[in-house]
Amino acid sequence: MQEHTPLITNDAVVLGILLAILALVFSTSASKSIFWTKFYRVVPSILLCYFIPALLNSFGLISGEYSRLYSMASQYLLPTSLVLLTLSIDFKGILKLGPKALIMFLAGTLGIVLGGPLAVLIISTFAPEVVGGAGPDEVWRGLATIAGSWIGGGANQAAMLETFGASPALFSQMIAVDVLVANVWMAVLLYWAAKPEVIDKLFKADSSSIHELQDKVEKYRAGIMKIPTMADTMKIFGIGFAITGFAHLVADNLAPFIGENYPVLKQYSLDKTFFWIVIVATTGGLILSFTKARNLEGAGASRLGSVLLYVLVATIGMQMDLMAVFDNPTLFLVGMVWMLMHIMIMLIVAYFIKAPFFFVAVGSQANVGGAASAPIVASAFNPSLAPVGVLLAVLGYAVGTYGAYLCGLLLQLVSTN
Repeated sequence: MQEHTPLITNDAVVLGILLAILALVFSTSASKSIFWTKFYRVVPSILLCYFIPALLNSFGLISGEYSRLYSMASQYLLPTSLVLLTLSIDFKGILKLGPKALIMFLAGTLGIVLGGPLAVLIISTFAPEVVGGAGPDEVWRGLATIAGSWIGGGANQAAMLETFGASPALFSQMIAVDVLVANVWMAVLLYWAAKPEVIDKLFKADSSSIHELQDKVEKYRAGIMKIPTMADTMKIFGIGFAITGFAHLVADNLAPFIGENYPVLKQYSLDKTFFWIVIVATTGGLILSFTKARNLEGAGASRLGSVLLYVLVATIGMQMDLMAVFDNPTLFLVGMVWMLMHIMIMLIVAYFIKAPFFFVAVGSQANVGGAASAPIVASAFNPSLAPVGVLLAVLGYAVGTYGAYLCGLLLQLVSTN
């Protein structure tokens, strides 16, 4: 983790830098220049939106730790983006995608639950001191918090910290492992999202249902497309942010009420405000998709939603300190082996059920990244598919506590034997 004050601490300046980076990336990716055309065939534009802020963070120019921009983007821009991206969605079309999306999500959860203990067993064969420790500094306690983060997100991570009692020093190291390993994997997914047909061909996967949904949404958009007026743009932002405001209002009242009156529901993360913000925003967008508000897609609702989402991408990248790997490299080895176990289990299941790579990527990110990044990966395939990532990420909240707790027990078992 970063320890020194960054060169730039003013969030207004940092936001300006991030938006300038996004503008540069998208202007060059749209360029007809031979150089940029060849460059973006190799490097997806979304990857640069993610990694350039990560490099600035790693070299101490800006800092995700000092900045409040990620909190702002995840609390305000993400839910608004979810509203605008789901506003025109064909909900029935999503349901027709079939059971493979759910199977791959559960395979991802299984990969996290089993991957952690397997990683500990593997590392302990040649470096047992890495997975040792005593009392609150026992490494398995810290690894259990990563399990919580990788199945459901920050709420479950905090729950596992309280449950298994990792020391503050150990927990800070685990956060570095969590952020770096998870974000490197997200970068890999974003890279392959630009050419999923390569893996689909290898797995002999049938992605026709995904393409049908994309085509249907794109034809609908083409039929209602128009040059947006100021009134149209104001309507789009007004609806998006109004529902976000309503989502916060519901979450601020409902989450504490559940926590105080129905403590048994805490195990489902139903006492967390972010859970209800995502739920209400997504539900609001889906309800609007059955009304005339759906026609706002013709004025660019999903395009503006994507703009907000890319700001979130840049702030996520700013959380990543590439230099953190040198703080305790052996712990990162555990995290990398763990992630490899998760990936292997998902790919094996995908091969046998012939699941499209889209389901692999979104099913994995719905576990590892949650609601903040699953729609980013889904929209990297096509903006019309973002709601699939949201729906699976919401499922992660439901199974996260159980899966992470089971993983924590298994980590304890293999570490003490």
